[in-house]
Amino acid sequence: MSGSITFTMIKPDAVSAEHTGKIINDILEGGFNLKAMKYLRLTKEKAEAFYAVHKERPFFADLVAYMTSGPIVAAVLEKDNAVADFRTLIGATNPAEAAEGTIRKKYATSIEANAIHGSDSDENAAIEASFFFSSFERY
Repeated sequence: MSGSITFTMIKPDAVSAEHTGKIINDILEGGFNLKAMKYLRLTKEKAEAFYAVHKERPFFADLVAYMTSGPIVAAVLEKDNAVADFRTLIGATNPAEAAEGTIRKKYATSIEANAIHGSDSDENAAIEASFFFSSFERY
């Protein structure tokens, strides 16, 4: 059975390009409900902790630098089949390969500056939501 929540972050490139409102509108039009949302700037320590799974990867330092380069918008979204439906809504990581009408096709500028993050599994959605929002801590 698929879960009813997913986690997202509107990334620094999309926030600085003033796409936040349009992206939130696309999310709401996609049938998702906002359960929690906050605007913040990640510290280096917080970004390193969030992306710890990639610590040994060659792109880790660049990813942390990018994610701390400006504010982000973190949010927990609710909808039946949330993770899969949201991954469809945001599109492929590479905006050149993303389907027309998807968030990344409309707002991303490159594979690195791809506008938005979406959880890849129900388990990770719960972990990522609780990382930013205490009310979504797992019991």
